[in-house]
Amino acid sequence: MTNRTKYQGVTNIIRFNWHFYMLAIVAVLAFFLIKTYLPFLLQQIGIWAIAVAVLTIVISLAISFYIYDRSGLYRLSWLDNDLTNDRARILTVNAGFDETSALIAAKYPKAQITICDFYNPVRHTEVSIKRARKAYPPDPGTIPVSTNHLPFPDNHFDKTVAVLSAHEIRNEAERIAFFKELKRVTTPSGHIYVTEHLRDRYNFFAYTIGFLHFHAKKTWLNTFARAGLVVQQEIKTTPFITTFILQAHGNTL
Repeated sequence: MTNRTKYQGVTNIIRFNWHFYMLAIVAVLAFFLIKTYLPFLLQQIGIWAIAVAVLTIVISLAISFYIYDRSGLYRLSWLDNDLTNDRARILTVNAGFDETSALIAAKYPKAQITICDFYNPVRHTEVSIKRARKAYPPDPGTIPVSTNHLPFPDNHFDKTVAVLSAHEIRNEAERIAFFKELKRVTTPSGHIYVTEHLRDRYNFFAYTIGFLHFHAKKTWLNTFARAGLVVQQEIKTTPFITTFILQAHGNTL
């Protein structure tokens, strides 16, 4: 996955969520099969509903293509600007699907990369994650962890990176405990990078009710504060993606 293909991001979305698109196609076909048997008003409502649904799907896929395949999200430029030590110890954290560790390892071959995965099949039951793990098996060196304990000593990592994974922790207390662990294993002078979609108007436009799967900025800031972390910098890769650079103590970047 160090060389992303031209349409890899949007293709994976369709590939891992094909059941959703299949249901939409079946629903449209079913409507047109029974359309002539419906009152005129219901026919018009159905046509408008289908038009809105199709437009919503097209917009969602177009924005996803922009985010994941054209925006430079996976160039990880925010890490470039701060990686002054090319032999840094970097921890990457994922929730069952890891698209960044190999990219970081390829860009910084002298860095010591440790990968951990807090995926729990009992809690994380989304079929899309299961399909993603089957298509892209975890790196053989990946360490399974729980969100309330990371098996590393205090102040061990120079950088900790969590890209599009921490939002899978739905419980607030669990999420705070997780970030306390990230703080514990990261050096006081090091940084924690959290890249996420936010529950805001931009992601509502992109994903409609799907934006409820994300956390609001206020929720993230509350989580960080209660974990004893300070936001040193906030970077917008696109209007739809935000990276928070966190630190326990230290100066603003």
